[in-house]
Amino acid sequence: MASISTSKLLLLLFCYVSLIFFVSSSSSSSDLPSSPKVSLGLYYESLCPYCSSFIVNHLTKLFEDDLISIVDLHLSPWGNTKLRSDNVTAVCQHGAFECLLDTVEACAIDAWPKLSDHFPFIHCVESLVTEHKYDKWETCYQKLNLNSKPVSDCLSSGHGDKLELKYAAETSALQPPHQYVPWVVVDGQPLYEDYENFISYICKAYKGAKKPDACAKYSSSHFIRSAKVNRFPLVCRNGVNRMWDLLERVKTSLLSYTGLL
Repeated sequence: MASISTSKLLLLLFCYVSLIFFVSSSSSSSDLPSSPKVSLGLYYESLCPYCSSFIVNHLTKLFEDDLISIVDLHLSPWGNTKLRSDNVTAVCQHGAFECLLDTVEACAIDAWPKLSDHFPFIHCVESLVTEHKYDKWETCYQKLNLNSKPVSDCLSSGHGDKLELKYAAETSALQPPHQYVPWVVVDGQPLYEDYENFISYICKAYKGAKKPDACAKYSSSHFIRSAKVNRFPLVCRNGVNRMWDLLERVKTSLLSYTGLL
């Protein structure tokens, strides 16, 4: 019963995001984006719990009160992944399954370039990560009524690996360099540990005369906090999590042995 409810919620999200983009694209030139959009970059990795939480619980706020109409969102699924000396083989912080899901999400972005098409899929996958059910990621095709072939072909052809190398290059080129994930950047400026407060930074950066209604509750200086947040940082820092890597290798081996992978 819970899975049916989740499927309906994800489908509703997909329809809602599509509707928001339809309305935004059909609006007149006098409507909200009268000024250049604010760029929002999210540099992340699929199995970092703070990344998945941010995507599922915070990034979705962009689709409330027409905020997305003033934002150019860019997702970069690479994060703290490293390349071996051959500059081809990826070593992911949370193990082999993270490498797979990073590539899956890169393929989704490539297969469905519109944010209204690929974001619901990535949201679905990351929702499963928050539920510790990420090995069920392929159920997102059915939940969202998506054709799996474009992503499957991307994975099997090796195109996904090339896409990941592109994300590796753009992550490596970040200035200042990223220190951890999620690494959230608004108009070229990293938000550091205050990334959950990203909407206030977007509203502050937007120069248009008319701002979305949602900006009103973020206009107070109370919401613009110092990057030094007084709590344990909700980030995954650089470096391979060897214990997680070991656990993921065992899990992957078991799934392969039982024929579930």
